[in-house]
Amino acid sequence: MSTRVLLVDDHTMFREALCVMLNRELDVQVVGEVGDGAHLEDAVARFSPDVVVMDISMPNMNGIEATRSLLGKYPQLRVIALSAYGSKQFVMEMMGAGAIAYVVKSAAGEQLVHAIASAAQGKTYLCPEAAATLVEASRRDGPPGAGTRTKTHLGRRETEVLRLLADGKSSPQIGAELHIAPSTVDVHRRNIMEKLELHTVAELTKYAIRIGLTAM
Repeated sequence: MSTRVLLVDDHTMFREALCVMLNRELDVQVVGEVGDGAHLEDAVARFSPDVVVMDISMPNMNGIEATRSLLGKYPQLRVIALSAYGSKQFVMEMMGAGAIAYVVKSAAGEQLVHAIASAAQGKTYLCPEAAATLVEASRRDGPPGAGTRTKTHLGRRETEVLRLLADGKSSPQIGAELHIAPSTVDVHRRNIMEKLELHTVAELTKYAIRIGLTAM
């Protein structure tokens, strides 16, 4: 029985190329394509996929938010992250959002087929580039208990604060929009910077743009 796959990527030509490649596999059937994370849940209800191949950088709703939202409603689904970036932040945030596999787009051929097969069996899969990134990050951070602070994915409120910071809003403006004190916004900003290992609002903005949280 073939694994039913839904492709989610805002680049039409890339989706079409993936569709052609995957449909050559005897055990894979591409049942649908979506170019926007905001319409993902409707597509899942329509096509009933087993596996969703999810791009991270998309307009309206990035892959991290889309994965978290989708799995909240369809916990039985398997999500494979597909990204042009293999940095620690992207890998950790997508896996933290519930993705079962991570593949960089430069390795989207054979590696994606392996990821789909693993996901269909409920097994975690990291392409070599993503695995190497996490191993190297682990070496830099040191062993547990060595005085390093474990980094986690951003929470919902932190994601909201990051988006508004990237849109150029001040702490008082963000506080007013989210109904929290400006001092609380500042605490969230410091926590975000620590988690992402970024040091300026400019770096936070670049990061938000890269993951599709905001646009410039």
